Amino acid sequence: MLMRAPEESGSWTWDLDEVAAPGLESLHVIAGRMSAVLLAHDLLAPASLEWDWSLAGKGILNVTSRLNIGARPLGDPALPDRLHACRPTGNPQADIGGVLVLGSGAWIDANGARHEEYRLVELLLTSNELGIWDELSVFHDVWAECDFRGVPQPLIHANNAPRLAAALQELEQVLGVAAEPGEPTYYGRAEGYGLGAPDLIDGLGPDVTDAALG
Repeated sequence: MLMRAPEESGSWTWDLDEVAAPGLESLHVIAGRMSAVLLAHDLLAPASLEWDWSLAGKGILNVTSRLNIGARPLGDPALPDRLHACRPTGNPQADIGGVLVLGSGAWIDANGARHEEYRLVELLLTSNELGIWDELSVFHDVWAECDFRGVPQPLIHANNAPRLAAALQELEQVLGVAAEPGEPTYYGRAEGYGLGAPDLIDGLGPDVTDAALG
């Protein structure tokens, strides 16, 4: 069972203002393209969508919706209407600002065995008055040269990091926009198409298990 950090160990953002118009219609098209790439690399098989509602002048409402999409692709033209149908009845003007794509992905252990993990990667698509952008985040240590205890894991890194790198490069091609690495956290940092190498002391990286890991 993998340990999951409460914050991302790496994230990548695409600013899409110059290539896509704000709005849910653009988001669902982009979601379809990105999810096809992530599914092809066995990183995210979309199962459900989760989002908050916002109201102009009031910001985010205390209402969260979740939609199980089953086998429907995220590029399904009917998807925006299905999301809007979940609008809270008490706020008929409420709108969707960001959508979190949830599902399972596969990681490969040191022996080459494949394992399914829910929320192995997360895809967030956001559109608001500030623009339109997407973020891909990872929360586990299988992408890193050392695990969360600081122990080097060359086989696990070799079995997983190249898959993530290939997906990130393909996403750049699909979107036509370069990915920007997110801010570092206690659990790691994005660097290029992977996680930055840790500073080793006596052959070990930092042990971050003193913080709460799921």
